[in-house]
Amino acid sequence: MKRDERRVVSPWNIANVLTVLRLALVPFFVVCLFIPGTGWRVTALGVFAVASITDHLDGELARRYGLITDFGKIADPIADKALTGAALVSLSILNELPWWVTISILGREIGITVLRFVLLRHAVIPASYGGKIKTVLQIAAIVLYLLPWVPGPVRWVVMGAALVITVGTGVDYLVRAVKLRKVAKQARGE
Repeated sequence: MKRDERRVVSPWNIANVLTVLRLALVPFFVVCLFIPGTGWRVTALGVFAVASITDHLDGELARRYGLITDFGKIADPIADKALTGAALVSLSILNELPWWVTISILGREIGITVLRFVLLRHAVIPASYGGKIKTVLQIAAIVLYLLPWVPGPVRWVVMGAALVITVGTGVDYLVRAVKLRKVAKQARGE
C-alpha cells in the first residue's frame, strides 16, 4: 500500500495572513486617499506600498516554504484585484484618471480572474512573464498617480504602458485558455 506523502498545510500560515492583511489595508488606503491634503496623499501612498509589498512577499513565502493552500489560491488574486481596483476606481472618482482606463484594466483583470476559476478544474495556467511585467507597471503607474508632484506626461506614459501590457497579456491568457480547453476535451475524447 502506497503511503500518501502529501503534507497538509494549515490555512493559518504567514502567506495567507499577509494576503488577509493586504485585503484589510484596502479600505484604509481608500479613506486616506479621499481625505484632502498632501500628508494624507502620502499616507495613502505608504499604505498602497505596504500592501503591494505583501503581494510579492506572500507569494514568495508560499512557494519557498510550501505554504500553498486552496484559500491562498483564491484569496490572493482577490486581494490583488481589490487593491488595484480600489486604487484605479478611486483615482477615477477623483477625476485624476479617465474612467475608460479604469474600466479597460478592471475588465481585463476581472475577466481573467473569472476565467482562471473556470479553468481550475482542467489545469492552472501559470502566470506569464508578461503578467509579472503587467503587475509591476500597474503598481508603478498607480504610485506615480498617488505622488502629488509627478508631471502628468510621466504618469500617462507609464499608465499607457501598463494599459497596453494589461490588454496584451489578457489576450495571450485567453489564447492559452482556449488551447488548454481543446487539449482537455481531446484528453476526455470529446
